[in-house]
Amino acid sequence: MEKMTFAAFAERGGWWVLAQIPVLLLAVALPWWAANGYLEARASLRMAGLALSVFGILLSMAGLFSLGGTLTPFPRPLQHGVLHRQGVYGYMRHPIYTGLIVASLGWALCWASPAGLASAALTLAFFDRKAAREERWLRQHYPDYGSYARRVKKFFPGIY
Repeated sequence: MEKMTFAAFAERGGWWVLAQIPVLLLAVALPWWAANGYLEARASLRMAGLALSVFGILLSMAGLFSLGGTLTPFPRPLQHGVLHRQGVYGYMRHPIYTGLIVASLGWALCWASPAGLASAALTLAFFDRKAAREERWLRQHYPDYGSYARRVKKFFPGIY
């Protein structure tokens, strides 16, 4: 395995990878911490939130497994990578990010946490910006990415 230099880390979009760690930690910890004794969630809200969280995790996993050997934590595509348009990538361009967004929303609902909803909104905003940067690189790397992007929505089929 080749050792990655600081310059290569930055060039591949490593700062985005590091920045997502506190965003995701906040999305997990804040709903629980802020709701601790604050609001009592109804059982139906908890179940809906739990279902959304599980769905989000499964969606992210489907995106991860679909990429196979071209999976990378970095937003810049691998030189030997291929553009994936099958499976969940036929419905949304960023199923891993979508899954994390949906899971964070579900987790906030599970805890009936207004602060958690704010962290889910932050998660959406962060991954929207990360995906925008990633898509600039994807358009450079794959000549047909533009036509794919016109057909398939970024996060939510038929919506956005």
